[in-house]
Amino acid sequence: MTISFAELLPPLCLEYGIDTEYWDIWGRHHVTEEPAILAILSSFCFDTSSPDALAASVAQHQQRLAQQPLDPVAVLSVEEPAPHVTLRLPANCGPDTAIALALYWEDGWAERRDLPLSVLRTVPGNPAARILPLPVPLRLGYHDLEIVLKAPGCDEVRANQRIIVAPERAWLPEQLRTGGRAAGLAVSLYGLRSQRNWGAGDFTDLAALTAWVAHSLGAGFVALNPLHALHNREPYNTSPYLPLSSYYRNPLYLDIELIEDFQLCEPARRIVAGARFQAELAELRGADQVAYQRVMRLKRGILRLSFRRFLREEWTPATTRARAFRKWAAAEGDLLDRFATYCALDEVLHTQNRDLWIWPDWPAEFRDPESAQTHEFAQRHWRRVLFHKWVQWQIDLQLDTVQKEARALGMPIGLYHDVALATDRCGSDLWAYRPFFVDGCRVGSPPDDFAPEGQDWAFPPPNSATHRDNGYRLFVETIRKNARHGGALRIDHVMRFFRLFWIPDGLTAAHGTYVNERWQDLLRILALESLRGHFLVVGEDLGTVPDALRGAMEHYGMLRYKLFYFEKGHDGRPLPPAEYPRNALVSSTTHDLPTIAGFWAGRDIEARRAAGLLTDDAFYRRQIAERREEKLKMIEALIREGLLEPSFPREAADWTELTGELHNAVIGYLVRTPSLLMLLNQEDLTKEPDQQNLPGTTWQYPNWKRKMRYSIEDLQTSQDVANFALMFRTWLERTGRVSVAAPAAKPQS
Repeated sequence: MTISFAELLPPLCLEYGIDTEYWDIWGRHHVTEEPAILAILSSFCFDTSSPDALAASVAQHQQRLAQQPLDPVAVLSVEEPAPHVTLRLPANCGPDTAIALALYWEDGWAERRDLPLSVLRTVPGNPAARILPLPVPLRLGYHDLEIVLKAPGCDEVRANQRIIVAPERAWLPEQLRTGGRAAGLAVSLYGLRSQRNWGAGDFTDLAALTAWVAHSLGAGFVALNPLHALHNREPYNTSPYLPLSSYYRNPLYLDIELIEDFQLCEPARRIVAGARFQAELAELRGADQVAYQRVMRLKRGILRLSFRRFLREEWTPATTRARAFRKWAAAEGDLLDRFATYCALDEVLHTQNRDLWIWPDWPAEFRDPESAQTHEFAQRHWRRVLFHKWVQWQIDLQLDTVQKEARALGMPIGLYHDVALATDRCGSDLWAYRPFFVDGCRVGSPPDDFAPEGQDWAFPPPNSATHRDNGYRLFVETIRKNARHGGALRIDHVMRFFRLFWIPDGLTAAHGTYVNERWQDLLRILALESLRGHFLVVGEDLGTVPDALRGAMEHYGMLRYKLFYFEKGHDGRPLPPAEYPRNALVSSTTHDLPTIAGFWAGRDIEARRAAGLLTDDAFYRRQIAERREEKLKMIEALIREGLLEPSFPREAADWTELTGELHNAVIGYLVRTPSLLMLLNQEDLTKEPDQQNLPGTTWQYPNWKRKMRYSIEDLQTSQDVANFALMFRTWLERTGRVSVAAPAAKPQS
């Protein structure tokens, strides 16, 4: 009897997490079409050439799973009253089968038990599966379970499983656990100005800014853009949200002159002190936008000279510093080896052929990180590979110093890091770990207000099955490395843990659908890493969000993300501050949205029109009219909360200039919410009108390049900055959000 796709697909979609329908942000119903479902199943490596072929390949896959006594990983709660795992019994296991169980704790100790088959309980609806209770109390951490099934007259059956035991709540600092609230300032690190940096903000600038935020604002943290490694090639490879690697960081942020090897390298210091070099630095510092390629060209050259000094005078005799570097690099293991090898290959192959920009165009033998030719290259170019490891070590040292200084200042959080959803499909992560990404689909988003046809983000989804087979090791490293040297981690597009919107190759976003994840596993691991690393978790839950996600975030103690522009009551008016949730971060805007001043002036609408994203005049005029209505509602909300006088003119909705009174009132509105964290963008502190990124553009808008209006030195000397700081600190003091007391006044002479 021939089976049809119509009969096969519904149960397969249910089993493999493919949504057969969804509702967009306007409440419109979308039914996933058969070609999209088949393409997604094909990306799971099922044969979709015919219904019979699909049924056969699914059956083969399920048979392989049934032959595995244990799943590769089990993620359990430390609070589970009866912890257990699922065991699939081989067909030859009779009632006299014995079970030998060993649980190897991560600290090296082991617990061993011999159990009779009678301890197993059946799983309803699955005759081959049994519930195997774990006969010892669980401990937090990453452990290994081994079982041996012994049946008379049969060969032993051995199986292993990674056991991850997690808490039910993520970490919070003491100030927030005991009823307090905190505030912070969000900055784009690359955009910090100073009289000493090399044309882009660096870690020394960050340390100075952090001290100013603590002393002048009394705030508890500084929020950063993702610091992921980038190619730093303009205009396509500078987005911090489309990184070269999710595991390592951008050398752009290094303070070269702070590196000990630079200070000990006379040739490097002589070059930097030269008139020509200093003239270029002055030009880069004075520019209004970051010139990534030029800045990195200067830094890379001096880094290489400094590294040669390290290699010559530190490495061979194995000094204290060399031993520290070797220990650090060894702990990084395969991740660092592959990243550094990729960087070396990228440099050498591009030097040999200037048309080779991306690894998919490399010679075939180098596209495989495991190939003999790749290993031979890494050995032949060991100094170049080691250089990239040394650079990452320097980044780690400098960032560690900034976080320690922030905590020493009394900040309860310090640095607040951000981990991007995406990774560049032509970057090192895809090259190094291709099986961990799905082939044949891209990630995007369904239709919404900003993209009526949906969005295609053009990077591949993670391969959840491979991550699970790997015991979630790469997922753990993503969280651990991005949270390192920080007290908070923002998860860009936290919906990734629940579902992602997949777009099969050859189809548009309008024909995509959601594919669901094992969210409980991922959130438990995130809570475990949060507790161990002492960082709180903020999930960016903007857009089309399933209700279950927010309940799960609440359960696991992860803060939601609330924006002034989007939080509205049933009447369409701004939500009163008192109605914001406590377990949340409230913010004025994001990098993708207009600043407060830009919103008031309509700069974002004009920027989209200038970039060619708003070509319909009627739609443009409608957006202008809708913006005026939004501004009018904001004024009324600010009056309702007593932040503006009732006599404040409603005509302000027609103004394009943000007044000081309005600016003060909007910030006060956000600070007064009960939410645990309040985050103010640096541009909103200093009333800057232009946003960092205009979604949907590359060269049409200066994305990820804008520098802050005021320099690090201006923070101490500018009266305008002093006024902005006083306004913000006053609000923090009024609402109990001050985390760092003002320094004692110096005695008058």
